[in-house]
Amino acid sequence: MIIGITKEIKDHETRVGLVPSDVKGLVESGHTVYVETGAGQQCGFPDEDYVAVGASILGTMKEVYDSSELVASVKELEERHYPLLRENLIVTTCLHSNSHPDEVDALLNSKVIGIAYEDITDVSGGFPTLKMQSPIAAKGAFIMAAYYMTSVQGGPGIMLAKVPGCATAHVTVLGAGWSGVAAAEAAAGMGNQVTVLDISPDKLTAAKALLPSSVEFLLSTKSNIEDCLERTDLLMNCVPWPKNRKDYLVTRQMLREHAKKTLFITDVACDVDGALETCVRSTSHSDPLFVEEGITHYAVDNIPAAFGRTSGRLFPQAYAALIQEIADKGIDRALRENEHLRRGLTCYKGILTLEETGLKQNRPYQTPEEALGMK
Repeated sequence: MIIGITKEIKDHETRVGLVPSDVKGLVESGHTVYVETGAGQQCGFPDEDYVAVGASILGTMKEVYDSSELVASVKELEERHYPLLRENLIVTTCLHSNSHPDEVDALLNSKVIGIAYEDITDVSGGFPTLKMQSPIAAKGAFIMAAYYMTSVQGGPGIMLAKVPGCATAHVTVLGAGWSGVAAAEAAAGMGNQVTVLDISPDKLTAAKALLPSSVEFLLSTKSNIEDCLERTDLLMNCVPWPKNRKDYLVTRQMLREHAKKTLFITDVACDVDGALETCVRSTSHSDPLFVEEGITHYAVDNIPAAFGRTSGRLFPQAYAALIQEIADKGIDRALRENEHLRRGLTCYKGILTLEETGLKQNRPYQTPEEALGMK
């Protein structure tokens, strides 16, 4: 199979679809790999590293798309990608199709085979890409909050750290999953008062075993959230919201009635129309903040890209073996034999195969099994 790796064009996206060690395995298995020049540069992999393991360098994104049977990327497709799509091309990336109806149109109209990393599962029922990137996103969000809450950035001038003689800042973390634990670890490590809320007692118990004894753990109820808002300086949302839900975990009214005027919000989950009613849009590293209800929100949807050498090496570990499997077996056989890969199938030759996107965007859809003729 011919695999292509392109340079990301999303704002300040520094990660790369596959790193040289992944390419080495593909080449040794008899596959051809084309890399767009500079694709790995920002996460520490110059073109020479790819050439050294057998890849060939091409000058443009179009050349890579035109020459490849599978294109491995990092973030969702943008308008510049759409003319490059063609029937039967395999595209593997974080598609986030629920939030991008124009992208879905392009995928379906071109009849590509689209696989979303974020929906691929593992044997434990978890999502390996999220497991890999969520801790970086959460800790990165805390670092960014500490920066943007400074007076010189127009923030309230509150230091997110324990300082003798001063009241210690309070950080509330919604969710006790991978990102929630990482956010709490970062906040508690700087000496802040930290409260973690989750609907699952089991998750709270598991988080308690990982975090300092100073961290408070509460069930995620409306009254508990409201109580926390009364004293919170930083609210970190780490709850991935079910895509078909129409309610909110934190409403505008709750913020109006209970939040401090100096509250700062980081939405790590970054679901538009997600857990936070006021998270009305995602933002970029170039324009990271917006204000709703008088509260500053940080809602960058590719936080790990700010830490390219860390996240860029880690990110492909979640799915590189699956791309190797696709290359070795062919896409249809790989999808039929691997239920975890199949869970990531967003579209197949003009058929939408992701139920959540079908429901949210009111589109017809089939299960991956139906689209593949397995039922």
